[in-house]
Amino acid sequence: MKVIRAKTAGFCWGVERAINVAREYAIKGKRPVFTDGPLIHNSQMMERLESEGIHEIGDYMSRSELNINVDEAEKKHAVVIVRAHGVSPERRSYLKSLGIEFHDATCPDVGTIAGRIKLQSRKGYTTVIFGDPNHPEVIGLMGYTDARGHVVKTRADIDALPPLGEKVCMVSQSTMFIFEFEQLAEYLKRSYPNALVFDTICGATRERQSEVRVLAQEGAEAIIVIGGRHSANTVKLAALVEKHNLPCYHVETAAELDFKHLRKYNVIGVTAGASTPGFLIDEACKRLAEA
Repeated sequence: MKVIRAKTAGFCWGVERAINVAREYAIKGKRPVFTDGPLIHNSQMMERLESEGIHEIGDYMSRSELNINVDEAEKKHAVVIVRAHGVSPERRSYLKSLGIEFHDATCPDVGTIAGRIKLQSRKGYTTVIFGDPNHPEVIGLMGYTDARGHVVKTRADIDALPPLGEKVCMVSQSTMFIFEFEQLAEYLKRSYPNALVFDTICGATRERQSEVRVLAQEGAEAIIVIGGRHSANTVKLAALVEKHNLPCYHVETAAELDFKHLRKYNVIGVTAGASTPGFLIDEACKRLAEA
């Protein structure tokens, strides 16, 4: 079968940057490296990083303290890294108080959103964030709202908001659907016509979403989406394929490819989430081409 691979499939630059930072610290095992939660939402890549001496600890959901199990001598050389999703100011202060080196690998795109929220909060604005309230990026961004933040995903969520006052601004989690953000922003403005709307969906997300349409235009009869099932942007890519009325196969690795069903297609499109490593995409494309 013919395989068409999306040009931007795989790591976005923010994720790749965070991984490179961690690897530079861990090189040859000279330094204990800890990340506050999984560095990326991909279990296969996390296993590889663990073997390189990069250890996932902490739980952004419960605000738990980190259990850094090293002696005092190792502690002097250890480093704790904030992943690309970012953290709240409160969490950052805690991590810096641990007495070990601190490195912030927050994606600059996420940092820009945080800065936008912080600036508007200082001006007295209430912030509405379009996103998943349980996603680490959104949890971190809420920390910049000065306790005047609300997370929405649907019109019903907007309808359920308390009165927000005269000063309202709206941003988006960086990995959301573009058209959904535009629709919800328009809906919010019906109640708050003077609301400031900042389109903060990142470029990498836009590229991956637009390439689903390109794969369809190039003749893909079905599309395989590779990436973790707990990766927000990967799940959204799979949902977008279905919105284009194409069969979608969401797999984490090539081992999950169902060739019994896939062989009925002459042309297969392949894309992947921003946290999917290249070696997983390469393996899937190779096996598809050989089928």
